[in-house]
Amino acid sequence: MSSFKEIDLSRVKTHKAADRKSLVHASVEAVPPKKGMTFREFLDRLPGLLKADDLKSIADDVIRAKQKSKPVIAMLGGHVIKTGCSPVLIDLLKRGFITHVASNGAAAIHDTELARFGTTSEDVADSLGDGSFGMAEDTAALVNRAAQNASKGGKGFGEAVGEELLKENPPFIDRALVACAHQLAVPYTLHVALGTDIVHQHPSADGGAIGDASLRDFRIFASSVSEIGNGGVVLNLGSAVIMPEVFLKALSVSRNLGHDVKNFTTANFDIIQHYRPDVNVVRRPVVPGGNGYAITGHHEIMIPLLAAAIYEGSD
Repeated sequence: MSSFKEIDLSRVKTHKAADRKSLVHASVEAVPPKKGMTFREFLDRLPGLLKADDLKSIADDVIRAKQKSKPVIAMLGGHVIKTGCSPVLIDLLKRGFITHVASNGAAAIHDTELARFGTTSEDVADSLGDGSFGMAEDTAALVNRAAQNASKGGKGFGEAVGEELLKENPPFIDRALVACAHQLAVPYTLHVALGTDIVHQHPSADGGAIGDASLRDFRIFASSVSEIGNGGVVLNLGSAVIMPEVFLKALSVSRNLGHDVKNFTTANFDIIQHYRPDVNVVRRPVVPGGNGYAITGHHEIMIPLLAAAIYEGSD
């Protein structure tokens, strides 16, 4: 027998589980999949709760945004391009389900390399030892030339990169998101932190031009953000720091200027839920009204899955 006193449970108040308010009901359980079913059947067979419901809600909000001619902004980190999702995003662009693309510098660099060479993403551990990491001169030449052209011509950075690629017309241009956006006259804005991208290691890098072009893109981005109120959607796809910070500042500018930027949807898709996307995308922006969602999963699965859900719901 224990030498310590135990609490007496003989007088606890009890109730019947059947009379209790419960959060999960048998009616929302999943239906097992079957061979040969359609994707619509797959969606309908998902459990009707938690992230399965959230995914459907995000897709529905994107569809409604298109119907209402409200912005759907896709913010990207570089990993989204490296995981092969550019063609899926291009298709969403062409169908009008994305109206603005915004990314850090890495996403555009990977997009550019894949368009020109069909390859990207060097082995950092292998090349860092001898100092060859990031020293691809041909990649730096195009991106840094685009920054200079953007600064001289009063254009956006992303716009100038897309223009450079289309002018060159490389063999894999059809899968280049930044080029496709330029062709469709959809803004692709580049938000660069100096020193974070391999092109900044090269003598062709002009800090003044890069800063001028990227700041112009911030203002273009803020213009799109100013219109998301009452039905717009902001999707953060894999940017853990830069795009959540840029979005928060653009939102503040928009509200400061008197735009009615509330009652919109935000969603963060990433393999890990980080602090800044959580507070700067999912939670803080929708405090005055709206919905924020967080979906955890690999880009190469979740982005095609979201696109498929959008297409099924829009029929």
